[in-house]
Amino acid sequence: MFGSSRATPVPAQDRAERDDGATIRTPPTGAVVLVTVAATVLTLALGTLTGTAVLLLGLLVFLPAFAAALCTPRQTALISAWVSVLVIVPVALSAERVADRVVLALFALGFGALAVYGSWVRITREGALVRLRSTAAAMQRQILRPLPLLTDDVLVDGVYEPVQQDKLVGGDIYDVAATPWGTRVLIGDVQGKGLAAIGMAIDVVGAFREAAHREPTVTALVDSLEAAVVRHNGYAEQRGEPERFVTAVVLAVDAGTEAQFVTCGHIPPYLLHDGAVTAVGRGTEHAPLGLADLVDEPRRVSWFPFPAGATLLLCTDGLTEARSPAGTFYPLETHLAGRIDITADRLTHALVEDVHTFTGGAQQDDLAVLAVRRSPRRVSGAPASAPPPEPASST
Repeated sequence: MFGSSRATPVPAQDRAERDDGATIRTPPTGAVVLVTVAATVLTLALGTLTGTAVLLLGLLVFLPAFAAALCTPRQTALISAWVSVLVIVPVALSAERVADRVVLALFALGFGALAVYGSWVRITREGALVRLRSTAAAMQRQILRPLPLLTDDVLVDGVYEPVQQDKLVGGDIYDVAATPWGTRVLIGDVQGKGLAAIGMAIDVVGAFREAAHREPTVTALVDSLEAAVVRHNGYAEQRGEPERFVTAVVLAVDAGTEAQFVTCGHIPPYLLHDGAVTAVGRGTEHAPLGLADLVDEPRRVSWFPFPAGATLLLCTDGLTEARSPAGTFYPLETHLAGRIDITADRLTHALVEDVHTFTGGAQQDDLAVLAVRRSPRRVSGAPASAPPPEPASST
């Protein structure tokens, strides 16, 4: 029996905490002071050389306007006060062209006050956007848990990159569940893009998390996912939205020497072990989720050897269908052959970096890559808690 009831995120300071850009970035006060002093010195130097120091000081009136676009209200107020002093002092010390200098001083005070107000408005709006983005990020983190995830059976690491950079979740999905029958892993790809695809992704992930702990067999778990997709399509039809299907792989790993999986129209997994790369279950694909009624053959589970220390690579078509500028597809198996002995973390990140280089940085689709590393201490002759037997097709 496994020791925990769910997959546990592995602490990793360099990856667990993602930079969502959910901060208001302003320059440090020291830098603001330095730039202000430099601008003042430059203005006075030019004025001394040209004999128009007082007139050139009028150019500093516009300095708070630039500060309002970049700085905090307090920093903007500091610059405004400094500029006002520089402009007002000559008015008090000179009796020449008093009216012009008074008007300049009033402009300095007025522009300074407007700059502070403008900075406050900008910071207030940016703060509201930051809070909204932080809330959205927290909600999306509940849809796709941060990687890596650890169970008693496996370590699951990987990379997830939605094609729309302003979103943290796209149409690709994954999840890991530690259950009484071992560890279940899901990876899938929802047809289409946009908010409608994300809605389907939420339903499928939610169904997996509930059914993984309820259904003792993999085929029953897949049937639950099928039902969730059909229900979602039923609601979509009522709203006049197009129906969608989902390609997926559901993997089950326990303490036995073999693992089982069902492929629903998805890319087959790749097993990396003993210097070899093997496509697992090729030719045993079933209909995607949501299309089971179109075929007569029921979904059947496939088994394959998953020895200690082996790694199983799962991915979506964002990797296999990535194209180079010349239009050629990314040769996944060729690139896997040279990376069979590296860690799960390095494997997935190396592949993603490689595909970015291959495509010239042009990402065409959501991208999800998972590496499922077998835990050496868990392999034995029997599963942790054997589920009822079900028909299997050997791969």
